[in-house]
Amino acid sequence: MPVTDVTQDMDTRTLTITAEFAAPVERVWQVYADPRQLEQVWGPPTHPATFVEHELTPGTRCTYYMTAPDGQRYGGWWQITEVDAAYRLTFDDGFADAELNPVDTAPVSHNVYTFEEVDGGTRAVYVSTYDSAEALQQVLDMGVVEGSRLAIDQIDGLLAA
Repeated sequence: MPVTDVTQDMDTRTLTITAEFAAPVERVWQVYADPRQLEQVWGPPTHPATFVEHELTPGTRCTYYMTAPDGQRYGGWWQITEVDAAYRLTFDDGFADAELNPVDTAPVSHNVYTFEEVDGGTRAVYVSTYDSAEALQQVLDMGVVEGSRLAIDQIDGLLAA
């Protein structure tokens, strides 16, 4: 299992997930850079993702939806803020409506994903910061830890394929 640590800190409003992969940094980066690969791991296995728009360039918006087993779609968006290809990606991630427009009343996470070489593999550290402790608690109550763990743990299978 790639996820090695999950830490929640209500004082700093952060959720930090650390994972390790038996693949080079450049290969792990490709999972996030290629929307067809990302679709295979962004949602938990029961809620696969479809990226409608995806470009890792600062200032761009990516849109996606996850599909539940009953066919219900749950939209989301990323606003890309910084890219250091293969090593760092920063973006805001929020909920979207059926037309993939941002839902202003839902929590938004400010994310910093870093990838570093460790013993021939990759350590990924995913840090999500929320505007308030209440927003963090809301996504925790929605199952973000469990869903993220299930999603990230799928990456090994994709890397091995």
